[in-house]
Amino acid sequence: MSAKERGAAVIVEVGYAQGWDLKGHAPWRPISSAEARERDAAGLPYIVVYRAAGREAPLEVRLVSWRDHYVGVWVYDAKGRRTYDLDMRLLDDPARLLRRCTIGWRYPDPEMAEFDEACPRITVELYPDGKGRRTEESRGRTGGAYVTVPRVRDDERWMDRPAFGEWPLLSAQVHGLTEPLVFEIGEAADDSGGGPAPDTCWRPPLPAQPGPISELFQPGARVTDGYHPEMTVVEPHRAGTLRVPSGLLAVSGPDINRGDGPHLTIPVPPGEYALDEAQARHTYHCEWEGGPVTRTDTMAVRVRVSDVPAATWEMALRPDDDPRLLREDEIFGFDTDGATGCFADAGAWEPLITLFERGLVRRDPDLSPDEYESISDSMYLLRTRDQATGGELVAFATTGDGTYPVWVGRCEAGEVVAVVVLVEGMPELLPEAGATPAGPATAGAPPAEASPAA
Repeated sequence: MSAKERGAAVIVEVGYAQGWDLKGHAPWRPISSAEARERDAAGLPYIVVYRAAGREAPLEVRLVSWRDHYVGVWVYDAKGRRTYDLDMRLLDDPARLLRRCTIGWRYPDPEMAEFDEACPRITVELYPDGKGRRTEESRGRTGGAYVTVPRVRDDERWMDRPAFGEWPLLSAQVHGLTEPLVFEIGEAADDSGGGPAPDTCWRPPLPAQPGPISELFQPGARVTDGYHPEMTVVEPHRAGTLRVPSGLLAVSGPDINRGDGPHLTIPVPPGEYALDEAQARHTYHCEWEGGPVTRTDTMAVRVRVSDVPAATWEMALRPDDDPRLLREDEIFGFDTDGATGCFADAGAWEPLITLFERGLVRRDPDLSPDEYESISDSMYLLRTRDQATGGELVAFATTGDGTYPVWVGRCEAGEVVAVVVLVEGMPELLPEAGATPAGPATAGAPPAEASPAA
């Protein structure tokens, strides 16, 4: 490029680092382009910062972690506020990226804080099967939302994966940069300090994690559900058993379309298994009683397949569930519109769900106690039994409608020992009395953020 051409161009400085400090809007541990190339080839996380001369805030930051199938692009305005967040995923085709989610914030006030709840925003979620959703929030999270199906072309849904060092400035149009762009690699600052990344440093997005599931069934454990600052786990409540003669455990919302089958199935040895409720006791000030009140709440329900403790917990998946598509704290699970879930013998699903409808919905007086049984004083509501196979269905209440993940516990040998559904949210384990609380987990992006259709 000649000096004349260079004078008409916009110089964009490119810098690399191991991470990005969310609080300070600054790179953490700057590295050379050669080291970044090595991290790229190894799939390790790194970030790329694009800056223009005379502008304090970056134009955009690219966040890469191939081992997590993730590339993010965050675009900043002149005041250092994130205005776009693009979440791309590397799936089965190594040559292209899915534009999984884009979010744009439009700050109506130049002094409005970044991610202010009153800030209007538009979220577009796309999936590889051609489906998607566009959500327009005119007053941010404090107002209503207008949801439609996005109309996007295939080239808008997918992006060719550039080679290392050949990425374009995806936010050039957002910033109104119509002049030619000249990229210059900045020198990495000397940063030989040791120590782990700060708590405010970016990390790749993680789907929902199992949390302290085993502890919910251990009397004496101290937890919080986010509403009550301290709860103490008590002895699990035994609520009978479940017969699964087919060796295939179904976990589902019973209010599904007939003929679709259960949402999830998990192979277990044929047998009869204990049903438990994880319960925790807490005390709170009751305005109506005019003083402290102690109550015990159910936090989870469990099918106990074995007395062997779980060494690991994993989210149960259907054959079409792809965890590479999950964003921060997202889940796969069963859906319910009636605040109800169930454990059942998948081999007798159709007759069992028919008995469920006859008893609960139609109140059929001809059902015998051997076919339909109500359960009292428990989160478990009712039981149906198929007389032909002996298979059973036991329904349980959840605390609302929506999607509930199913957690499968496995022993050291990899065998299923328990299946758990949390009937509310995932609680947090509190430190033992007198212990020093652990520091917060490494920070990620703010909830549900991703962005521009660049």
